[in-house]
Formats: sequence, C-alpha cells, structure tokens
Amino acid sequence: MRQTTVAGQFYPQNPKSLKKELSRCFKDVAISEEPILGAVVPHAGYIYSGEVAAHAYARLPKADTYILFGPNHTGYGSAVALSQDSWTTPLGVIETDREIGKQLAGSIIDFDELAHHFEHSIEVQIPFLQYRFGNDFSILPICMGLQDEETAMEVGVEVARAVKATGKKVVFIASSDFTHYQPDSVAKEQDTYLIEAILDMDIPEFYRRREERSISACGFGPIASMLAATKELGASKASLIKYATSGDVSGDTSRVVGYAAITIE
Repeated sequence: MRQTTVAGQFYPQNPKSLKKELSRCFKDVAISEEPILGAVVPHAGYIYSGEVAAHAYARLPKADTYILFGPNHTGYGSAVALSQDSWTTPLGVIETDREIGKQLAGSIIDFDELAHHFEHSIEVQIPFLQYRFGNDFSILPICMGLQDEETAMEVGVEVARAVKATGKKVVFIASSDFTHYQPDSVAKEQDTYLIEAILDMDIPEFYRRREERSISACGFGPIASMLAATKELGASKASLIKYATSGDVSGDTSRVVGYAAITIE
C-alpha cells in the first residue's frame, strides 16, 4: 500500500476538509465530459494550482484507468518507475491496473515502488480523480527521473502499445508545473512560448524550445510521454484551457511558478 506523503502539506489530510477544498477548486468550473485522451495538469499545493487543475479534470471522461506520468523530484528509485501498489488518499484506496502493467514487463519501464514513496507529483492528482469519479477506476502511476526526448517518446509509445493490447478505455495525465521562480511577466512569456509547441503536439519542437530558453518546466518528460501516447491512439487536437501563476493567488509577482491545464483529444 502506497501511503500518502504530502497530505496535510499540499492538500488537507482530513477527508471533509479535502472535499471542501476540492469543491472550492471546482467552484467556477463547469463539469462537461469530453472525448479527451490526455491532459497536462499542475502539481503544486491546491491553494496555488488547484483551480487550474480543476479546469482540466472537469472535462475528463470516465475511464477504466488513468495513466499518470509524473517527474521524479526526489532522485530515489528507477529512472522510469511503474508502481503496482494500491494507493491510498484521505478519500480512499485506489488500485493500480496490473493488467496494463503486465504488458509493460521487459520494457524501458521498471516495476519499482521506491521512486514513488516520497514523490508528490502523482499523489496530488488522485483526489481530483476521486472527486470526479469516486473510487471506481484504476491508475497506472509512472514516475520519470529520466526525461530526455528519446526516453519520453519510448515510454509513451510502450504504454500506448500496452493499452491497445488490453482494449481498455484510458486517459493519459501528465503532471507538470511550468516556469519556476521568475518574475510573473517572464514566466508568462516563457510558458506561452513552450505551450505553443504542446498545442502543436510537436515533441521535438517542445524539447527545442525548452532547451533554447532553459525553461524550468519540471515535468517535460511526462508531457512528452503523454503526447506520444495520445498520438499513438489517434489524438490530433490540443487545447489550452487555463493558465495562471502562483502570483495570481499570493499577490507576489516577483518570483512565481506557472501552471497550465491543457487537454488532448
């Protein structure tokens, strides 16, 4: 059982308080299930990025399994690590999809729990899914310490292959914040430039732009894996639903973090 690591820090530990906080995040967002195959969502504390994340989660369809790609901030565990443990949050226990997982045996993706133990980027997504869909779904959590273009593409293609083999309905979710600790105007300019490549679903150009301007989006590998996987399953359209920075909440625009909700269909 993978226990919560950041409950009480990134989001409330008390189930009632957590539901209240999630209700706040969704307050101004219309729930409308759309034929979405993938999404990019932020992973900061809910007070900062929860409303942005809700703009993507409000549009997700019900699926058998939500495949969660997140960056490895801790350095623990395998370079590309799949968890097969059950995951618990204050809202209950969610099972991992071992059927899809089994299809990934022998691929670039290792079965490894250590990479997930202290990592927040995937954990913070699960209560959003529980808020929308109860506990009637599975997850496939993939934590990426290695995020180069070749690895990310291979991960996405391999996971798409595994999904096709099972015939399950899935949604791919990439967990990433964008520019870190820059003035608000700089963050918005940098992130607009990088997000354009995501909206074009152009993975090589996405990497080129990120490297050209040294843009500090932490989950660039997960974003690329999600794009590669959704393209394998026929996705052809990306939409920016919401962009904001931490400065919009804190009022401090001198050093902000950028957040985006992007959907792929």
